[in-house]
Amino acid sequence: MRVLVIGSGGREHAIVKKAVASSLVSEVHCAPGNAGISRQAVCHSVSDADIEGIVGFARKTRPGLVVVGPEAPLCAGLADAVIDAGFTVFGPRRDAAMLEGSKRFAKEVMDAAGVPTAGYSRFSEYAAAAAHIEDSIFPVVIKANGLAAGKGVIIAQQPEEARDALERCFVERSFGEAGLEVLVEECLVGHECSVLALCDGDTILPLEPAQDYKRIYDGNRGPNTGGMGCYSPVPRVPPQLVDEIIEMVHRPVVAELKRRGIEFRGVLYAGLMLTEAGPKVLEFNVRFGDPETQAILPRLQSDLVELMLACASGTLAGHNLSWRPERCVTVIAASAGYPLSSSKGDEIAGLDLDGGLPGVEVFHAGTAEADGKFVTAGGRVLAISALDSTFRKARQKAYGAVARLHFDGMQFRSDIAAEPAAEEAVSR
Repeated sequence: MRVLVIGSGGREHAIVKKAVASSLVSEVHCAPGNAGISRQAVCHSVSDADIEGIVGFARKTRPGLVVVGPEAPLCAGLADAVIDAGFTVFGPRRDAAMLEGSKRFAKEVMDAAGVPTAGYSRFSEYAAAAAHIEDSIFPVVIKANGLAAGKGVIIAQQPEEARDALERCFVERSFGEAGLEVLVEECLVGHECSVLALCDGDTILPLEPAQDYKRIYDGNRGPNTGGMGCYSPVPRVPPQLVDEIIEMVHRPVVAELKRRGIEFRGVLYAGLMLTEAGPKVLEFNVRFGDPETQAILPRLQSDLVELMLACASGTLAGHNLSWRPERCVTVIAASAGYPLSSSKGDEIAGLDLDGGLPGVEVFHAGTAEADGKFVTAGGRVLAISALDSTFRKARQKAYGAVARLHFDGMQFRSDIAAEPAAEEAVSR
């Protein structure tokens, strides 16, 4: 079977690697892919935003499965167009994808389904939002309603920070159309985690939980990014709690969507805060996370393509997941200036390590090729994932691999998985 993966990031590289390893797959194609993905799949210069181009390409190559990686094409209706053209697609249609595409819609669904989440108010004008924050208890969270590449969430500690965030949305329009409607939320306190689940419209199968790091600098300082690292599993989220979260969050949301005539097929990702009052939803994504995918999939022993086909065809019931027992730690290497700006064209040294270090995988994201060499293409450049029996050993492997990499202005956090490694050491 031929598989077509849509996207160009580290998440897509991780999916491509799993597809290549599947016994069901004869060829893997990627549109548009990147320099690293091109080593495992045939890449094609078709943008993931070009819906007509993707449909036309599918008609030429006749894939048995199309996997849509990024959120923007899903929210634009790419899955709808490819399904309507007669192909099997892993990824939700546009109406279901609005769980991520509109935070207002997600809140409405959660309210109707009785899913615990932060209290909120929504605004479409600066003056009303600014008046509201004067009476708010700080800190508060300002969220652009639409897609903002993981950067449309601002935690404001003081009123002036909240006003600045509102000005970025409404006046400066830093997030474009995504910021023309804003949610002002209470700031939840606790431990964050991500619980992703495979869904076929009825059956829900949880993946192992993951913990990502959104801020650019150590100690969770600096602006939000798309994610600077991750680890899996999450010791404070044991299997029993995962099952509780599925029953409390995922199942009611899928049922509420179904009540509205919307079928969810794909990955339902719940970003959660584990508060003293129990888990509460921070956000939903409607696809594999990035960098969560690069920490979860290296541990998955089951055939990912078989599972994605089951989701797409509504036959997930009866499937089980098999996991490697090792811990996985993923460290992101980002370009100079990220996330406020982004350097491109810097030569990357040390990329021969992938496959050379046992238990280490390097997933390409913002890479290109120039004169036969890998160069940066901006943003998050690489994800370095390492497996080992403990978080301490996995961290040592991951950071040992990072130390062998170099490009001008390379940024990475040094504290990924430091907390579970320390807790693990104390418990022994």
